[in-house]
Amino acid sequence: MIERYTLPEMGALWSEQNKFQKWLDVEIAVCEVHAEMGVIPYDALEQIESRAKFSVERISEIEKTTNHDVIAFTTNLAEEIGEASRFVHYGLTSSDVVDTANALLLRDACEIILKKIDSFLEVLQRRAREFQHTPQVGRTHGIHAEPTSFGLTFALWYDEMRRNRQRLQRAREVVAVGKISGAVGAFAHLGPEVEERVCAKLGLKAAPVSTQIIQRDVYAEYLSTLAIIASSLDKFALNVRHWQRTEVREAQERFTRGQKGSSAMPHKRNPIMSERICGIARVIRANSLVGLENVALWHERDISHSSAERVVLPDSSIALDYILQKAINLIDGLVVYPERMLENLSATRGLIFSGQLLLALTNKGVSRETAYDWVQRNAMRVWDEGADFLTLVKADHDISSTLPAGEIDEVFSLEHYLRNVDKVFDRVFN
Repeated sequence: MIERYTLPEMGALWSEQNKFQKWLDVEIAVCEVHAEMGVIPYDALEQIESRAKFSVERISEIEKTTNHDVIAFTTNLAEEIGEASRFVHYGLTSSDVVDTANALLLRDACEIILKKIDSFLEVLQRRAREFQHTPQVGRTHGIHAEPTSFGLTFALWYDEMRRNRQRLQRAREVVAVGKISGAVGAFAHLGPEVEERVCAKLGLKAAPVSTQIIQRDVYAEYLSTLAIIASSLDKFALNVRHWQRTEVREAQERFTRGQKGSSAMPHKRNPIMSERICGIARVIRANSLVGLENVALWHERDISHSSAERVVLPDSSIALDYILQKAINLIDGLVVYPERMLENLSATRGLIFSGQLLLALTNKGVSRETAYDWVQRNAMRVWDEGADFLTLVKADHDISSTLPAGEIDEVFSLEHYLRNVDKVFDRVFN
């Protein structure tokens, strides 16, 4: 991922230094188990643990000759360890190290993202409570529909992010799986008990069965989960972009002192943070397709997955971490205009109350079809002539002879549409 969109903690996790450190953690854990089982002498283990170190630069230099990064890594270790290095990588194949280390990296990436989700949930709950009783026009097909609560939007997003948290917890369990089963997964040189003990030392589960690699449906699930979370953030940011449109202007991104919106138009305040979230979400979704493509490999393995994973696993993790932080900042600093929401509620001159009027007429015994015709003929005049809906309704003989004027006025009341919001909040937050 380019530096512009990489935050320090996640960037450090996916650094070459940390990747090789995780490889070393796996190699050391295997040596410890071998020593405990009497396969290698303890003095060799002591030499390995005390001397084992690596240099990213040296590994890169060796790889220019070997054209194999794991061999370059073990060669560098051998240079540092000395004679006892013959016990390092004993009975292993490269994927034993790489895939088990990947499990550690992906598990830790999940932890970082889960912390971000928790922070986002706190912001969403706070802003939902803040605007719990703030009326806003609801829109379907982009057209004004009926009044709703602005806070209800954040409650909805809170519930969605809670589901995303559960998804990521499941993905964390799925990816936290290691394998030490050898070249084709048949344990030809090491027994399953070695794998189980090594994975236990590393805080992982042992794969019940594997080939030379952990099966890639595991990574596909991780990448797909990140794509779902990114799609939720895309959805939230898209709403903010609509609210910030000049014609709507119900809410907008915080515009800081010194910020510029356009090189040509000094008046511009653009929803750049929201647009960035939407754009990067597309990258994360595209990467999930790579994960799905990597599931089908030849026989016990080929290596077509490897090059793609070097890109999509770190990039998707880094990108989601970044847009999650941006989403936290976006909603935390969102500037809201309740007065503008009231103006927009009046923009259609009362049409948003048509559904409530329809129900009021049916409650008086009018058939639904007839009531619909009465309401719609007045509503169409509002659209076409710019008339006031309440005025037309009161002048309509069929309607006014069915509903007293006082009851018609009650129909045109915002309070009716917010009367059950508290009950919904209780379901979401309690």
